Amino acid sequence: MRLNTWGGVPVKQARKKDFANAIRSASVCALLSVAWLVPAAEAVAQEYRFNSVVINGNERIGDSAILSRAGIRRGSVVSGGQLNDAYQNLQNSGLFESVAIEPRGGTLVITVTELPTLNRVRFEGNARIKDDNLQGVITSTERQVFNPAKAEADAAAIVEAYANDGRIAARVQPRIIRRSQNRVDLIFEIFEGDNVEIERLSFSGNRVYSDRRLRRVLGTKQAGLFRRLVRRDTFVESRVDADKQMLRDFYLSRGYVDMRTTAVNGELTEERDGFFVSYNIIEGQQFSFGEVNVVSELPNVDADAYRKIIKVRSGKVYSPTVVEADIARLERQAIRDGVDFMRVEPRIERNDRDLTLNVTYVLSRGPRVFVERIDIEGNTTTLDRVIRREFDSVEGDPFNPREIRQAAERIRALGFFEVAEVNAREGSSGEQVVVDVDVEEKPTGSLNFGGTFSNNDGFGVVISFAENNFLGRGQRLGLSLSTASDAKRYGIKFTEPRLLGRDLAFGIELDYAETDSQYFSYDTNDFVFRPSLTFPVSENGRLQLRYTAEEIETVAREVPVHGLTAAGDIAAGAQLSSSIGYEYTYDTRRTGLDPTSGVLFQFSQDFAGLGGDSKFIRTTAKVVGEKKIFNEEVTLRATLEGGALAWSEGTNRIVDRFILTPSIIRGFEPGGIGPRDVSGTANDPLGGNLYVAARFEAEFPLGLPEEYGITGGVFYDVGNLWDLSDVNYNGGTVVGESGSFRHVIGLSVFWQTPVGPLQFNVSKALKSETFDKEQSFEVTLRTEF
Repeated sequence: MRLNTWGGVPVKQARKKDFANAIRSASVCALLSVAWLVPAAEAVAQEYRFNSVVINGNERIGDSAILSRAGIRRGSVVSGGQLNDAYQNLQNSGLFESVAIEPRGGTLVITVTELPTLNRVRFEGNARIKDDNLQGVITSTERQVFNPAKAEADAAAIVEAYANDGRIAARVQPRIIRRSQNRVDLIFEIFEGDNVEIERLSFSGNRVYSDRRLRRVLGTKQAGLFRRLVRRDTFVESRVDADKQMLRDFYLSRGYVDMRTTAVNGELTEERDGFFVSYNIIEGQQFSFGEVNVVSELPNVDADAYRKIIKVRSGKVYSPTVVEADIARLERQAIRDGVDFMRVEPRIERNDRDLTLNVTYVLSRGPRVFVERIDIEGNTTTLDRVIRREFDSVEGDPFNPREIRQAAERIRALGFFEVAEVNAREGSSGEQVVVDVDVEEKPTGSLNFGGTFSNNDGFGVVISFAENNFLGRGQRLGLSLSTASDAKRYGIKFTEPRLLGRDLAFGIELDYAETDSQYFSYDTNDFVFRPSLTFPVSENGRLQLRYTAEEIETVAREVPVHGLTAAGDIAAGAQLSSSIGYEYTYDTRRTGLDPTSGVLFQFSQDFAGLGGDSKFIRTTAKVVGEKKIFNEEVTLRATLEGGALAWSEGTNRIVDRFILTPSIIRGFEPGGIGPRDVSGTANDPLGGNLYVAARFEAEFPLGLPEEYGITGGVFYDVGNLWDLSDVNYNGGTVVGESGSFRHVIGLSVFWQTPVGPLQFNVSKALKSETFDKEQSFEVTLRTEF
């Protein structure tokens, strides 16, 4: 790495040359001075007295500043060693390119060549990392003295920044251009090189879980089909420690307490454009919970009362996450009981014979330490209160290390920060603790453009904007615009997740849609206004209270081919429904005791009649269960859902009733099953007041390379839609009112792509009605339950 200077001589070489010349000059002068002083050596012991000091070559730096740095005063007695120290002080000051000190009788002559001033710092050849980001990496700044050593260090720092971005082949050459008035431009010429991708992630020592399963745990991924779009397939050495911890957490949550990673080996390919990374691990044995007990060392705390709170049961697979959850429950109960400074210590007793761990929760008195203050730094956009509200503790509260750790996890889970570190240190006294929060912001908004295509109506445009940290207040704002041929939709959603600083989410939704679907013989205009409040009611349960005002208009098309029932709905015009409702959700996927399974339950009701044109009660329920088997290689999923619509007043229209789509039962078009009006040429689906559906599916690997992101599945769906009570047929001929169960089997292909998980379904109806509309193939953007 060379620094070109004026005259074509590299700066580094020029500096060494001048340094050598200065040393030779100083040595000659010193020898002449010593020879001149030999006759009097015994008397003066090589001491000098200078009546005057002459300084040459300085332009920016004054004489007094140079003398001060040299440590020499006029008229003082100076030894030979002090002269050498003066030379070293000036040479190491970082202000001079060369220094020479020459005694001339009673005069000391100091000759310096000042380093130039940095006029401008530029970057050339960089595309992957922008100038603003590189400016934060280097220390050389404009209008300061140019330092070759600092420029070399800056070049190394830029190379390291590219290495962290997965480009270890990057090279940086700093060069300078001479300007007038002893000024230079510093230019970093950057050759970025290509990404060094991870061609293969492998594991050795794993007997229980396959390489395929362990790869899904790591944050680093293998290079796949979309390597140009996915950046996690690049090799970043600093990410190895995080991946090792992810592996450790994965095994611990499944009872393998002795698991450890003994080595991580990275081998560069011959072409130097890829890495083979191998993790050497020891899994150990799986442990389960043995005896679980609670013991109190506090005189006024009854252990039996706290023993009823814990959720851990003997025989279950051991997980430290479950133990932490129990400790949090016990400490929260202590706060409710007014027991301050109670600490819960889990004492683990290991039984290698039966592979169990006995857990005893010891309730004891902790130190009387209080939170003095919470200091927050690094947040340039996010307001302090957004971070502070994630703490259960405030200034003056008893200090609980576990609460601080949980607050740190909640801050990281916000998704607002690239880095979030929370640490505690001693405050103004031994009984005070200061909590330091250091964060680094990251982008939280997204603007998406998309397109749609229809053979009949051409192209459509989809634009959406989402901001998860609106104005730094932690609020979520979403805007959407869709001009697709079959559904024009315009919407806005706003959510305040912590209303009044509490765990209370306020949301408001405005949505307007114009549908022109090929599956129906009419169009609709739908406007929805829905504010809501959502709050927790238990550890896994949340309740939403909402109000909904919805106006739907059924619109006739230019060519009236609709059936007679639809004609009655069109004649009714726009209808307004005004309802209040609630939705209860119970979800164990994140806080459940078993990481290989989860349950989601939802139950909702809406009561319409607070004004408007309709009066009804709409009830829906859904339960989903998921289980991973065969060492988590195969995922089983079962879903059962249903709905009921009880109509009292107003016009019960098609758009008000339940319509089954492929997301509810596969193998049929939207509205493909259920009652139909066959009186006209349109053959309109009429929906129903009651429906029930069950879906059973399994997902498994296909044996393809994992980097393709392709897995397979099979499914079996069954469902029924029926009941047209309180419906005016308007003279139409209706079939299928009593309903019947349809049965469908099929195959699925799941493909993880940068645009989202795609699902391809090929299905066959085992049982259907003659008037049903089947759909044997579909492509959907897969949704996770």
